[in-house]
Amino acid sequence: MKKKIAIAALTLAILPAAAQETYENAKIAWGDLNGTARYVGMGGAMEALGADISTIGTNPAGIGLFRKSQANLSLGLVSQQDGQAFGGGHTTNMSFDQLGFVVATRSNSTSFLNFGFNYHKSRNFNYILSAADRLQNASQMKLTYAKAKNELLYEGNGTPNFNHSYATCNQLDDLYARNILYDGAENTWYYENADSYNFDRRHWGYIADYDFNISGNINNRVYLGLTIGVEDVHYKHYSEYTEQFSANSPIRIADDRHISGSGANLKLGVIFRPVETSPFRIGLAVTTPTWYDLTTSNYTTASDAGGTADASDSYEFKLYTPWRFGLSLGHTIGNYLALGASYEYTDYGSLDSRYKTGERYDWWYDDYYSQSESDDVMNRHTGETLKGVSTLKLGAEFKAAPEVAVRFGYNYVSPMYKKDGFKDGTLDSDASYYSSATDYTNWEAIHRITCGLGIQLDKVNLSAAYQYSMQNGSFEPFMSYYDNQDAADDNIANIVKVNNKRHQFLLTATYTF
Repeated sequence: MKKKIAIAALTLAILPAAAQETYENAKIAWGDLNGTARYVGMGGAMEALGADISTIGTNPAGIGLFRKSQANLSLGLVSQQDGQAFGGGHTTNMSFDQLGFVVATRSNSTSFLNFGFNYHKSRNFNYILSAADRLQNASQMKLTYAKAKNELLYEGNGTPNFNHSYATCNQLDDLYARNILYDGAENTWYYENADSYNFDRRHWGYIADYDFNISGNINNRVYLGLTIGVEDVHYKHYSEYTEQFSANSPIRIADDRHISGSGANLKLGVIFRPVETSPFRIGLAVTTPTWYDLTTSNYTTASDAGGTADASDSYEFKLYTPWRFGLSLGHTIGNYLALGASYEYTDYGSLDSRYKTGERYDWWYDDYYSQSESDDVMNRHTGETLKGVSTLKLGAEFKAAPEVAVRFGYNYVSPMYKKDGFKDGTLDSDASYYSSATDYTNWEAIHRITCGLGIQLDKVNLSAAYQYSMQNGSFEPFMSYYDNQDAADDNIANIVKVNNKRHQFLLTATYTF
């Protein structure tokens, strides 16, 4: 997908409902490696091994391998490497990561029926992104100017029509156009190329998963599980983008955005032993889309030496995540070695961004439910920007003594973003109208290295884990483009390399009863 586009006239009017654009949706759609210390210490490769409560969300059949009831509590510490404090945020934060229990009931001498509940933090948004670079023949306001200069945005007497749909296609464009770009005395549009920019954004919040499970086994040979998942989203970010100019005062854009809401999904899993006399196990799992109902709101300001202007909005939308499919292998040798491997696939290019179209009354249930439609334009952009992701998990647990276990793991997640993807602010989509930021980052693959230690003390097990996560990315402050009509209006920003390197320390206390 080439970033060569012609800035055309925008002729759509405001819609009463909105969806959300691709890069904001991507933040909600995927998750971290998190759970119990045992699960994390083995790189998450426990889907076929089972008997760990964290498998409730990846292969529900893993809960069917429990022979005794159990309760778990996990607390952690997450630290961002190379980060700088900004916006009241810090690079190191405490985290309440997991709380759950399993009740195991024997149905006969070789079969069990188990019930489980687990809370875990599937996404920890705490992260501070910083980038800076020089600019040449480019600026954020120039992107707005390229749209605003189209003569169709003028009245017959040559003055701009601020009630035109252009003024609402992007909140940031509106701030620039009304307060910075247009010179009423001269009746002309104005922009200036910047010398450099500085960008900082603090992300914080979490996605909490609440999983309810029923599972069991048949003659210790086949294990089946079903999990109903409810997800609770709390995402916030605050950013400051400043452009420096050689002749005029800097322009600063501050953006404060909140996303909250909930979603639901179903997870199905099976584990079976192909050979009755062998502990080797194969696991299969599938997770439906998470059907999210979300609300987003923002408060955005543009300021220079002349003063400050602001814009804000809030709206509801829906987001349906992709299906997830998993295959796993597990094997134990005696009572001293466990080996696990898992593979998962999710096509993030099929994310479904939706806008609400109204409500309908259900006479049977005496209740109202919301109707929605896919934002086809934004979804096409998503398909051109995001792609299918493969996750590989490898893990091992070695018992140096009956009471002491040592764990190691590796977790790899292939890139979600296509290299030539970009945030297209000219899309004919209501999701673009309410956008309040122009920056985007194309993140590359994630590499996670893990290790852990477990100590059994009668009915209490204490486990610790360490995870090092590394991901590189390419940051751009705004959409670069080549104007097909006037080369002087080309607006090109260099790619700035950024990274997200995190250390996680996790402690889990488990009580067996």
